[in-house]
Amino acid sequence: MLKRFYNLEKMIKHGKVLIIYGPRRVGKTILLEEFLNKTDLKYKLDSGDNIKTQQILSSQDFSQIIEYASGYDLIAIDEAQQIPNIGMGLKILVDQVPNLRIIATGSSSFYLSQYIGEPLTGRKRTIILYPLSQMELLEKYNKYELKENLEKFLVFGTYPEIVIAETQKNKIMVLEEIINSYLLKDVLAIDKIKNSSQLLKLLKLLAFQVGSEVSFNELATQVKLDVKTVERYLDILEKAFVIKYLSSFSRNLRKEIFRKGKVYFYDNGIRNAIIENFNSLENRNDVGALWENFIVMERIKKQAYQPIYSSNYFWRTYDQKEIDWVEERDGKLFGYEIKWGNKKRKEPKLWKETYSNAEFKRINKENYLEFII
Repeated sequence: MLKRFYNLEKMIKHGKVLIIYGPRRVGKTILLEEFLNKTDLKYKLDSGDNIKTQQILSSQDFSQIIEYASGYDLIAIDEAQQIPNIGMGLKILVDQVPNLRIIATGSSSFYLSQYIGEPLTGRKRTIILYPLSQMELLEKYNKYELKENLEKFLVFGTYPEIVIAETQKNKIMVLEEIINSYLLKDVLAIDKIKNSSQLLKLLKLLAFQVGSEVSFNELATQVKLDVKTVERYLDILEKAFVIKYLSSFSRNLRKEIFRKGKVYFYDNGIRNAIIENFNSLENRNDVGALWENFIVMERIKKQAYQPIYSSNYFWRTYDQKEIDWVEERDGKLFGYEIKWGNKKRKEPKLWKETYSNAEFKRINKENYLEFII
């Protein structure tokens, strides 16, 4: 298994719970187990699927919870979102058991954020484990080989099992299993969504609009749902690590679009599995969208892992002037044009005039690795 970027040994602290979020099958359990295999700490590894563990940690019974952790330096709970009111149970451990270290992993940030957020205010550190990043894949490939394998990443994504799978057939089988056995079931379970066909239709619509502005009203009309339901579904999909919603940047100029957003998928392979299209790049008409989705998510991974503290947006005007990716960091704006082809576009005049101190750069096949590694 490829080495992941996070070093858990440096991240665990007394008096704080380390929360590891992320989609299923990205390697959270393996990351945890590899750390436990090396640590000198006396630990207990448990699962949120264990009914007895659920009963103890959701009980709010101080003596029972303290006894559960007695004698250990570290408590590690995998799939912690399965435990009702897990945040309160972890808070009791943090407050009542001095010097205890705690790690909790979970696939559904909707439940974890809901149950963990308030009780553990000031008592947690949160990290997200993504599908493999190009930064991490440098362990397997050099930069030349990363570029050689670019088409595979654009079409099949970078889930660990996908990168390891040797044949295209195996890659497709793994992606279909992730979609059908994990991703959709997780999403449906989060908010007890009953109409899976409408959710899948919404996902397909979003998959075809990657990198384009999305309108809640238009989506609602096409899937025959009300706007509030569509907004709720999009929120659930984002919290379940399926999509990433990007807001528009605006200083309220009349020409700037500020009410629409763009949607990206956490992984290109998942996106392509949803629309059932694994064709090679030469036989596709959506290469630009695949490229933009790939660059955006790899940049987000880099921001998380280094870390780079940034607010992210896109910028567009009503007369179709646009910048694909805008970062606001340290009080300064950085605009990036993300294009698959070599055609160069000028920096939008309105952008340059309005934000005179902003930087502007083109990201293409020649220089993309320096942007995401």
